[in-house]
Amino acid sequence: MPNATVRERYLGYIACLNAQAWDRLDRYIGAGVTYNGAPLGFTAYRQARQDEFRDIPDLRFAVQLLAVDGNTVASRLHFRITPTGDFLGLPVNGRCIAFDEHAFYTFEDGKIVAVWSILDKAAIEAQLTQPR
Repeated sequence: MPNATVRERYLGYIACLNAQAWDRLDRYIGAGVTYNGAPLGFTAYRQARQDEFRDIPDLRFAVQLLAVDGNTVASRLHFRITPTGDFLGLPVNGRCIAFDEHAFYTFEDGKIVAVWSILDKAAIEAQLTQPR
């Protein structure tokens, strides 16, 4: 696929997540999607995203940087969220936090088949040590 098409597909995926349009997610995610190298599958991937929105009512994926090379996307996503309980094993409990995610995606036949993700947990930990 041309870079412009992969870019459009990725941005469509992000819009789908932000709209919580779970009935359309299969347009963007492959049936055998992997996450950080581990097989996950579409159903588990969708459930993980649904759980995130349930636990983080103000969740919104904001693309800050986006690079496309062939069938690979590199993206820096920014989050400013208020998780209701623990997040990444940290006691956030309703505190507003901001951090970035660096993610890479591989596309095949117009769908994401592999996701690699790194969250800036250190940034969250630093915020939690600050007084409210």
